[in-house]
Amino acid sequence: MRILGIETSCDETGIAIYDDGQGDRPQGILAHRLYSQIAVHADYGGVVPELASRDHVRKTIPLIKQVLADANLTPQDLDGVAYTAGPGLVGALLVGCSIGRSLAYGWDLPAVPVHHMEGHLLAPMLEDDVPEFPFVALLVSGGHTMLVRVDAIGEYKLLGESVDDAAGEAFDKTAKLLGLDYPGGPALAKMAEIGVAGRFKLPRPMTDRPGLDFSFSGLKTAAAVLVRKECINIEPTLSEEQLKQTHADIAHAFQQAVIDTLAIKCKRALQQEQLSRLVIAGGVSANTALREKLALTTKKLGGSVFYPRPEYCTDNGAMIAYAGLQRLKAGTDADLTFKANPRWPLDSLPPVK
Repeated sequence: MRILGIETSCDETGIAIYDDGQGDRPQGILAHRLYSQIAVHADYGGVVPELASRDHVRKTIPLIKQVLADANLTPQDLDGVAYTAGPGLVGALLVGCSIGRSLAYGWDLPAVPVHHMEGHLLAPMLEDDVPEFPFVALLVSGGHTMLVRVDAIGEYKLLGESVDDAAGEAFDKTAKLLGLDYPGGPALAKMAEIGVAGRFKLPRPMTDRPGLDFSFSGLKTAAAVLVRKECINIEPTLSEEQLKQTHADIAHAFQQAVIDTLAIKCKRALQQEQLSRLVIAGGVSANTALREKLALTTKKLGGSVFYPRPEYCTDNGAMIAYAGLQRLKAGTDADLTFKANPRWPLDSLPPVK
């Protein structure tokens, strides 16, 4: 079976075609394209929902045509259309839902609504080294941070989640405090590479109490206080080079605090569930320092860590196509009505039989 995947949950338009490789056909992603709206939102320092929706309207259909051409396929070669139905920005979701459902109707194909976070969770399945069930998944993206026990596709047990700011949001907001352009998370990680370890110490939130929930708003506030104390209040006495190094040192301290917090919670989740396999996915999972820390953490437990390649860490159509195909094989097929779900609990999904 071949399926078209459409991702429009936030500020990236992702389109891909996945083939399950039956017969003599190759298995995997046949073609995929991703358009980022960074330039659209950069002047505002964050995503403007209305602008995001309008840009999805402009880009989705042309990208679908390009992906079909890249794969040398026509709509008649497809077996289904999958689209992100939530969670995300409701206007952006409605663009993908309406286009995906309309194309499926016009092409006489089944339509499959996909949970955005299930797409991230299954993204490592696109790699050669595929994790076996069961495993613990750390889903860490711009708006979500959660730990999930995964026994099979659709069999999810929520172990913990962020009670306020997600890790990705904290990265972006702290980057803004340091004067970095949007999107700030990757820029902060880059800046942290030249930071001096140990100069500053920031808290590891909620690690001194039992449980697997996360909270990063206090860490963000602590970083803001540190920036004001070390940079703003004494800025006239600092040279440009000293100010740059101080920013880098704060970035390093902040990133290390987030990474340590995530690693402590992952270790706790693996021990609690008596599992040895860890999957990390979502935009923040592309962070090299985080990957190194979690690899070391799982190795000490006698386990292993799995993650998708960087291009599949951010929002993308490939993960939606793969997740959609699994749901399509299980019999999921939306009727002519469609619905965007800006809030959609992952553990409410039905299991794939």
